[in-house]
Amino acid sequence: MSLAPLTGLDFVQREGRWADLERLRSGNPMYDAVIEEIDGRRIRVGDHWLSDFASCNYLGFDLEPEIAAAIEPEVKRWGTHPSWSRLLGNPAIYPQIEERLTELLDAPDTLVMPTITHIHMSVLPILAGKGYIFLDSQAHKTIYDGSMYARGLGATVQRFRANDYEHLRELLRAAPGGVPKVIAMDGVNSMTGNAPDIAAFAAIAREFGALLYVDDAHGFGVIGERAANEMSPYGIKGNAIVKYCGESYDNIVLVGGFSKSYSSLLAFLALPTWLKNHLKVAAPPYLYSGPAPTASLATVMAGFDVNEKRGDAIRADLYRKTMKVLDHVRGLGVFTPNTGTTPVIELPLAAGEDIDAVGKLLWDRGIYVTLAAYPLVPRDQVGFRAQVTAANSDAELDQLNDVITELAEAGKLRR
Repeated sequence: MSLAPLTGLDFVQREGRWADLERLRSGNPMYDAVIEEIDGRRIRVGDHWLSDFASCNYLGFDLEPEIAAAIEPEVKRWGTHPSWSRLLGNPAIYPQIEERLTELLDAPDTLVMPTITHIHMSVLPILAGKGYIFLDSQAHKTIYDGSMYARGLGATVQRFRANDYEHLRELLRAAPGGVPKVIAMDGVNSMTGNAPDIAAFAAIAREFGALLYVDDAHGFGVIGERAANEMSPYGIKGNAIVKYCGESYDNIVLVGGFSKSYSSLLAFLALPTWLKNHLKVAAPPYLYSGPAPTASLATVMAGFDVNEKRGDAIRADLYRKTMKVLDHVRGLGVFTPNTGTTPVIELPLAAGEDIDAVGKLLWDRGIYVTLAAYPLVPRDQVGFRAQVTAANSDAELDQLNDVITELAEAGKLRR
């Protein structure tokens, strides 16, 4: 007797909530695009050239000749990919990166791993154990996923209202004593571009003996410690939100990545040395994962040099370019949740507007952005996100502003 062949539906339950996204993926050119060529921040898809505002390479390090030139010597030294797990063997460039990073962050110590997702999925369960994770309701999906994995291993997860430290205080006060407590949240939010009051959350963490776990993927490289000689409100050095807020690392573990501002595949934790050594034997990415490619290790090291020599001037230019767009948006009376100055500019659509149609209009006008569709964001937050980088030209910024004006005048954007 022959059996009927199985279909995809026999293996995977296709949830209806993904229908909108599947429709966009299959029919909107902004999704699943194959980029065939770049020219600065211009990209070519087929015969169509677009100005790229979907990149997170905020400092433009992906296009820096000095950084690219650092790859070949390290590949000759280490090959394309030293494939030992870090527990077995570390190319000398690894501890060199951690030494430079620890100095930049002014942290007790640092530990690098391949990606932030690896870190959340492996480190959060270790920190929480059978205790509690207090999760910001707007925390990045990867923090949420790490928290859910920790819950499966015995942790209790409770969500607090976004940036509401009084609600967090209520939850902490009601939690039992004598168990680990981790407060997990974003630094600079990946959609709104806003930074939380880290000083207030750190004070609460210390009050209740909790650990504040902060993912500053979008802040590292852009914002840093404040100084009298700063060239922009981003501060200096790009050494992330803890220093930007004038905080110490007491009761704080900072997570960040090089894949955005430094354009390199690598991530890190800033943490006490005793915890670093514990994670070396407890965190699966350190024990089992292959390391980052040699090219990424090389570009991180070269990125430190460029940041030290020219980083503050690059950030000042990034600030100027960001404000060119933010001032234009605010002048039109268009709503953006970005109430500050960071280069993450989300533009929700007006009620009832179709993200597919808006995406196609942006495409036709030569603008490439990140479409934020349901269920990636709640239905009332559907829209698009434009990220400004130091490598975007003023002509590209003018082009983006013109299209935003067109969408606003057509009533497509939320007021």
